[in-house]
Amino acid sequence: MLLIPAILESVRSLKERTWKVMFATKELTPEQAASMNENLGQFGYLAFKRDEFKTEEIKLIDDLKADFEIEKKTPGQRLRTVLYKNWEQKNEGYKEFPRYYEFRMEKIIEHFKAKLD
Repeated sequence: MLLIPAILESVRSLKERTWKVMFATKELTPEQAASMNENLGQFGYLAFKRDEFKTEEIKLIDDLKADFEIEKKTPGQRLRTVLYKNWEQKNEGYKEFPRYYEFRMEKIIEHFKAKLD
């Protein structure tokens, strides 16, 4: 568990009903910095309290265990999302995304078929 004092700097809503929460903290110890790097990109829980956590509270928080899995997009869903973002930025003459998606998927399929023996 990583427990550091921090300042809540900003909160903003993002697409897909998610939120971006930013904190700032004083200089970290090497152990704290290592813990931050180890947990980068991982799902976890965040507790914020204006007052310092008491020993009992820290123990309660540390003992918490997730009893569910965070829903993740499948690789296929991620690819479709990336292709959609590409189409939004450069549609290559395709007015509708489904046609662009079919075109791009066919290119990807042909690319990997060409590598087969």
